[in-house]
Amino acid sequence: MRASIAGEFQLVLCPYVVEQVRRVVRARFPAYVERLEGFLSLARFELVPDPSPKEVMDSQGLVRDRSDIPIVLAALNAKTDYLISEDKDMTTRDATTTVLRQKLTVLLSGTFLREVMGWSSERLASIRHRSWKDLDYRT
Repeated sequence: MRASIAGEFQLVLCPYVVEQVRRVVRARFPAYVERLEGFLSLARFELVPDPSPKEVMDSQGLVRDRSDIPIVLAALNAKTDYLISEDKDMTTRDATTTVLRQKLTVLLSGTFLREVMGWSSERLASIRHRSWKDLDYRT
């Protein structure tokens, strides 16, 4: 998150993802809603449109969890280089993700930081167990 704020890469989000994150944080981590909003206000992300309902309906089978289809389509429509996710429905390398992997490079966040951003094992280890309470976007 700090790397995004620092402009080390261009974060691309769609309204569907932003609202999903807000919903999850409100439900599971209500004490950190303010920190999430702080991040969103500081992050220089590109907001790309959500796919149309027709696009979503026409793309059934793209990923095994239908709720992920809008995310994948937004990334494809925006021509992103990578889709970063911890969601096993998108990151598992098996027959259920074959079509997705043909269209888009999906990486776990640690893999992205190591392979694309060039982070060392030591730098990754230093953030591995961070939680919302450890993050302060004002620094």
